[in-house]
Amino acid sequence: MTEHVSIETRGACVDFPIFDAKTRSLKKAFLGKAGGSIGRNNSDVVVVEALRDITLSLKEGDRIGLVGHNGAGKSTLLRLLAGIYEPTRGSARIRGRVAPVFDLGVGMDPEISGYENIIIRGLFLGQTRKQMLAKMDEIAEFTELGEYLNMPLRTYSTGMRVRVAMGVVTSIDPEILLLDEGIGAVDADFMKKARVRLQKLVERSGILVFASHSNEFLAQLCERALWIDHGQIRMEGGIEEVVRAYEGDDAADHVHHVIAELEREQGLPQERSA
Repeated sequence: MTEHVSIETRGACVDFPIFDAKTRSLKKAFLGKAGGSIGRNNSDVVVVEALRDITLSLKEGDRIGLVGHNGAGKSTLLRLLAGIYEPTRGSARIRGRVAPVFDLGVGMDPEISGYENIIIRGLFLGQTRKQMLAKMDEIAEFTELGEYLNMPLRTYSTGMRVRVAMGVVTSIDPEILLLDEGIGAVDADFMKKARVRLQKLVERSGILVFASHSNEFLAQLCERALWIDHGQIRMEGGIEEVVRAYEGDDAADHVHHVIAELEREQGLPQERSA
């Protein structure tokens, strides 16, 4: 693992220019997708301020969950941390090998077989062909797709594609894991199986930043949370504390119960909800 794995952002902003913003509906469309606010840059170009004044300091061992409504900016933040988006203003410095797991379809080809896509998806995530071949049997067993893995990906259902992608991404050893829980297209039994593998993946990672609408899953994988609202960090704190502010007492009480159960299983004092 790279020495001193870390994420440092200082006042980072991400703007998307709207070069033809004559209609209100167009502005609303961009705003809804980006989650920020409408403004103008120094060149007087209309922009969506997708992220504003993001300051983070994460080190090895940190497990951070992101909460917020759809379009709040969680996915944009993950893409900033992955280096896909450069900050328009401010700075972002990432030290360590990043595994972005927030678009399970990226790096996959519908015209080739599932087996070939396992290799390609692994290459996209920084693995070598030799590494992926060594993991092939284990990944294939996890997917439960059998002979379908010999068929072109275009013949797969959405859920089958997710199985292939999940098998690959949960087989790697990342230094920085950026995870967006977009795996809802699989059946409940396979979801349980996938979550067990995700938990093991998190244990192998140096830093985790995880966006999810499942408070229970956040409580299982993360120690702290950020509430992202209209492109800004509205609150940072313990999982229970942030969920209480964002969703209310009932949701927070459920998180408290999940954390307490985990700590009882592990024989730990109840400190994570603070």
